[in-house]
Amino acid sequence: MVKDLTEGNVAGLLLAFAMPLFVANALQAVYNLVDMVVVGQVIGGPGMSAVSIGGDILHILTFLAMGFSAAGQVLISQFVGAGEMDKVRKMIGTMFTLLLGIALFLSVVCYFIRFSILDILNTPVESYRFTMDYTVTCIVGLVFIYGYNIVSAILRGMGDSRRPFYFIAIAAILNMVLDVFFVGFLGLEVFGAALATVIGQAVSFIVSLIYLYRRKEAFGFDFKLSSFRIDRTMIGPLLSLGIPMAIQSAAISISKIVLTAWINAEGVIFSALSGIYNKTGMMMGIVSNSFTTAGSSMVGQNIGAGKYDRVPKILRVVIAIGLSIAAAASLLVLLFPELLCEMFTSDREVLAKASLLTFPIILNFFGAATRSGAFSIINGSGNSKMNLLIALIDGMISRVGLAALFGFALHMGCKGFWYGDALAGFMPMVIGGLFYLSGKWKTKRN
Repeated sequence: MVKDLTEGNVAGLLLAFAMPLFVANALQAVYNLVDMVVVGQVIGGPGMSAVSIGGDILHILTFLAMGFSAAGQVLISQFVGAGEMDKVRKMIGTMFTLLLGIALFLSVVCYFIRFSILDILNTPVESYRFTMDYTVTCIVGLVFIYGYNIVSAILRGMGDSRRPFYFIAIAAILNMVLDVFFVGFLGLEVFGAALATVIGQAVSFIVSLIYLYRRKEAFGFDFKLSSFRIDRTMIGPLLSLGIPMAIQSAAISISKIVLTAWINAEGVIFSALSGIYNKTGMMMGIVSNSFTTAGSSMVGQNIGAGKYDRVPKILRVVIAIGLSIAAAASLLVLLFPELLCEMFTSDREVLAKASLLTFPIILNFFGAATRSGAFSIINGSGNSKMNLLIALIDGMISRVGLAALFGFALHMGCKGFWYGDALAGFMPMVIGGLFYLSGKWKTKRN
């Protein structure tokens, strides 16, 4: 189950590792898009607004899963590179207990404050009921999202990107079929879309867990109750790297929630447009996340093995691929802007203002492309301080600050909020570039 990423052609290894991640993330993006497409075509603007707001809430609730699973993946890849398989086993047990406990806690707390959450976000009256249905259903399924992230981090840290693809493919196909059935045929509206998502995530997690259990000898984790205890030697490195990564994810999510609240105050039409902007950004994000994950694992293993000369080659390939895809996607948006928006909805009021999104979407594409190289070197090196710095600058200061500058000070309204969000996406490139030039990434953290 362990893939050596320290030997062989860098470009070939990176593409072979990243492509299953890319397809898996693409499938995940597709089944997230299906929620909005099906709801947008059946219900219209209020339904799209509900899926957009509910999706933002769900994203912020998963910041700990994103942060700690990414940290666990980096640590596992470094342990694999150094040949320390006993530490891999201890990290697996620690991750399972910590993250599943957090998921249960968040689900309970958020259920009791669900009305306050929607009120803080200025949820439009027209979509309030739909948004509540979507939010509560996804809160109940939070444990499955956390569980899938744990299993994926374990496998990817060991250099296996194919199995996570299979697991998410199951979720994607099931979600798409159930979306059409629940919303289109049973008339369950937005609740049906959320239910389809949760069922898909639950089945994906259960199947992935069964896979790990049946191959427990291959990676030394026996699944006994005692093996799930939080190991004191592992919790320190996991928290040290995971907290900054989680703060980074949370800061970006919180800043987007702030922007969502500002946009929602402009009405349900702009709230629906915000959903289109976020979903198209997510589509390019799958490219960035795929090559970030692949690049981080490769960088982590090579740093663990002391092969520093391979790291610059990894980063060059990651950045070149990201920019090429961003350029191609931007060309499609410029040539066929109407098709992009009509894919989501036939609501004429929403489509009439869709041109506001064109250039913010393109900027967002290139920002995502440059982030993959920055996060590959920062995450792969396990540098928690750099993650915290990006969390503060990218997540809060630049994103909220630029959005307020363009939206309020320059009186650009919602268009200004989207420009501010897109431009903030280039900050990781600046910080990551300086970190790379400093040479401090060559120091092993654990």
